[in-house]
Amino acid sequence: MISTLEKEITFRFLKARKKDGFLNIISIFSFIGISLGVAVLIIVMSVMNGFRSELINKIVGFNAHITVESYENEIVVGDLNKENLNLISNDLILSNSGEAVIIRKDISKGIVLRGYSKEDFSKLEIIKDESFLGDRNNLKQNFISIGKELSFTLGIKIGDDITIMSSSGVETIIGSLPKKKTFTVISLFESGLADFDNNVAFINLNTLEELFNLTKKDRNLEIYLKNPQNIENQKFIVQQIFPNQFVYSWADTNSSLFSALKVERNVMFIILSLIIIVAAFNIISGLTILVKNKTRDIAILKSIGVLNKSIIKIFFLVGIIIGTSATIFGIFLGVIFSMYVENLRQFLSDIFNISLFPEEIYFLSSMPSEIDPSSIFIISLCSTLITTIVSIFPALKAAKLDPVQALKYE
Repeated sequence: MISTLEKEITFRFLKARKKDGFLNIISIFSFIGISLGVAVLIIVMSVMNGFRSELINKIVGFNAHITVESYENEIVVGDLNKENLNLISNDLILSNSGEAVIIRKDISKGIVLRGYSKEDFSKLEIIKDESFLGDRNNLKQNFISIGKELSFTLGIKIGDDITIMSSSGVETIIGSLPKKKTFTVISLFESGLADFDNNVAFINLNTLEELFNLTKKDRNLEIYLKNPQNIENQKFIVQQIFPNQFVYSWADTNSSLFSALKVERNVMFIILSLIIIVAAFNIISGLTILVKNKTRDIAILKSIGVLNKSIIKIFFLVGIIIGTSATIFGIFLGVIFSMYVENLRQFLSDIFNISLFPEEIYFLSSMPSEIDPSSIFIISLCSTLITTIVSIFPALKAAKLDPVQALKYE
């Protein structure tokens, strides 16, 4: 327990006098350093969490949650009525895909074509989005839906015609020639991921299979789950239903990306924690100078019967109060900045005319932020623990002070 005397002396030592000006400066820098360290950690962790969540939502919204590919035989439609599959899924969609070259005037570009029936096309999450332009229910033969980014790249709009050249060929008397077909752009979609919007297009399933010489047994089953975040357990259920097919999820196709994000997040946490550690060493300096300046006071306290453990508590409390108050202020600062980080990015971009978050690199058009209470708890715990540890040495040094030697020349 902390006695009233110990509290009174602690708060008196915290109030720096004029002659303790240098000590006051060190305490202020300790406070600012720890606060900034905690704030920066919270901001960076929030942006990293937001980036990961936003990326998952974009990927999950654009791609199938689980895909089943057939090795040899056609996927049996009867398996789609399995009870376990219906419990976890919202939609079951048959699709096919192929790589082609899109040609528009003097521009050509590689593209991935995805084929859906006109009924299934309208079920896709990206088609239900408010940013979608055009007809959602008319993906008929010779119609194509492309991303807005691709429309900017090719300089086309809804109603324009484009030519698709297939990677599959047709045999003629002069050899194999690639198949070509003209499509009319019927709609424009926007996933929020520039990489997808610029490289993927949707056409009718039967048209795609004709263009790439595919059959029904080449079709894939796309499963859209009720809870796509809990992917591993649900992938296992699907593997039990389709034991002889190749089953993979959105997490499998993007595993390297999310592994890199996890490593980057952990490394950033370690590096930025050094800011707090460096600032915490200022507390050692400040408390050591405080002990030196208060030598006479400590000696008087000991001479009137104040125990060594009380002296330890007093100086230990000084360090804890500085560190804890700096941590709390840093949390407040970090949360406020995390909430308005996108506004700050736009402000700095406008003022200095620079791009702080280029979409073509980071996939997203805005800087996301997700405040995670568990991350804040870990950061505040680490900060408090560091300041607690660094406060021990000066407190022990104060307790070891010999009152006779301290008052000898007074």
